[in-house]
Amino acid sequence: FFYFDYIMENQLAKSIEERTFQYQDSLPSLPVPSLEESLKKYLESVKPFANEEEYKKTEEIVQKFQNGVGEKLHQKLLERAKGKRNWLEEWWLNVAYLDVRIPSQLYVNFVGPSPHFEHYWPPREGTQLERGSIILWHNLNYWQLLRREKLPVHKSGNTPLDMNQFRMLFSTCKIPGIARDSIMNYFRTVRLCSSSSSPWAREYLIGLDPENLTLLEKIQTSLFVYSMEDISPHVTPEDSSQHAPYDAMVMVNIAHYVDERILETEGRWKGSEKIRDIPLPEELVFTVDEKILSDIYQAKAQHLKGASDLQIAAYTFTSFGKKLTKKEALHPDTFIQLALQLAYYRLHGRPGCCYETAMTRYFYHGRTETARSCTVEAVKWCQTMQDPSTSLLERQQKMLQAFAKHNKMMKDCSNGKGFDRHLLGLLLVAKEEGLPVPELFEDPLFSRSGGGGNFVLSTSLVGYLRIQGVVVPMVHHGYGFFYHIRDDRFVVACSAWRSCPETDSEKLVQMTFLAFHDMIQLMNTAHL
Repeated sequence: FFYFDYIMENQLAKSIEERTFQYQDSLPSLPVPSLEESLKKYLESVKPFANEEEYKKTEEIVQKFQNGVGEKLHQKLLERAKGKRNWLEEWWLNVAYLDVRIPSQLYVNFVGPSPHFEHYWPPREGTQLERGSIILWHNLNYWQLLRREKLPVHKSGNTPLDMNQFRMLFSTCKIPGIARDSIMNYFRTVRLCSSSSSPWAREYLIGLDPENLTLLEKIQTSLFVYSMEDISPHVTPEDSSQHAPYDAMVMVNIAHYVDERILETEGRWKGSEKIRDIPLPEELVFTVDEKILSDIYQAKAQHLKGASDLQIAAYTFTSFGKKLTKKEALHPDTFIQLALQLAYYRLHGRPGCCYETAMTRYFYHGRTETARSCTVEAVKWCQTMQDPSTSLLERQQKMLQAFAKHNKMMKDCSNGKGFDRHLLGLLLVAKEEGLPVPELFEDPLFSRSGGGGNFVLSTSLVGYLRIQGVVVPMVHHGYGFFYHIRDDRFVVACSAWRSCPETDSEKLVQMTFLAFHDMIQLMNTAHL
């Protein structure tokens, strides 16, 4: 979302000439970056976390890698890219999602509050059936737009972006496997219609009664699963720390569509009052035994234990928003990222290695790249902010340098010139070739700087709409930090583990909001 400040406002429900997936075959292939450039960027990214001696050693390891096995692996990767329009796609799906042996519902899924409570649907007891029915109706209309390819193509300027992920929004499920899960996708467009439980528990369930497989397949092939709960979260526009679930970033788009429709209809049903003769809901009754019931109980207990350990702070900063940062010629996303860096530095007394999601949807089946927000420039600025002897002018200059570095980095990442996915590709080539893990990936600075999924700050811009969500931290001593940006406010959701004595999501959000004020004050004072 960084490189385009639009999202379809009034276009979504309109019939358009362009088909949703019509540009897929004309999108450029995902490029393999230059090995020299990737390693240069990697070296720069580890600097904030190393002393002089450690950095020198890592520099030697990188040089040895570049002149030796790294070049051989890079050539193998280039060969792979010749035969695939996206050399990363299969690897990334496996490594990031299907090979992960942790429960999806807590550790993988994207969750957030419904945006409707800000307007026509304030929290109210006993509204699940009425509101749920309306939401289901709008979701089904969105499905119709998608299957008829009437959903507008996302574009950056006039450049179409990859829309493949929208094929996975409906009629898709993850099937548990022993070492690797698999994806079953039953979605078809109108033109193509003719054409984390444990895996052993699933197989055991099927073995009890063949009818269980039939019931499972009914669930797998359904459009989506809708869940209703007895409890109602108590949220306000300023505090939404109690959440309802969403899953996956594509949900931002469908959630926005539903929210717009609810606004249009003032939260009421305005369709026909005639009751149609449709089949009644069917209860799916599985054959189970004591072992299955015990497994269900244990899975539920495991989930509740993890969920109760999760601390979520979700608040709205209302002093200013995008309008003021733009006026100061500061990109609002970079503004929040640097404020977070300053907040973490003040709270923990050290730099925080940070993952920010950068989109690579300019390319065929492009998804994401890692932008490492804890740059050398960001750390130098944080240090000047904490040094009372530095002048306001110096602080402003350091801040603007950090802005410029971050903006360039995000642009590079979205243009296929990031380095984290490249390094992952080189590591996976080594594994497929049966080679030892290169020293670069076992260097302590690799993980200390965030490599291998060790970022203490896991962050993402959700967009410029009313939609908000968050994920759990990547590491136990880390934070999940998601946010969305509007003209007059910044909305933040931060997660941390209560069992970690080092982290506190409430404090990090408070410190971030304080940093917002300090940054604007710095610009205003420096003008004087």
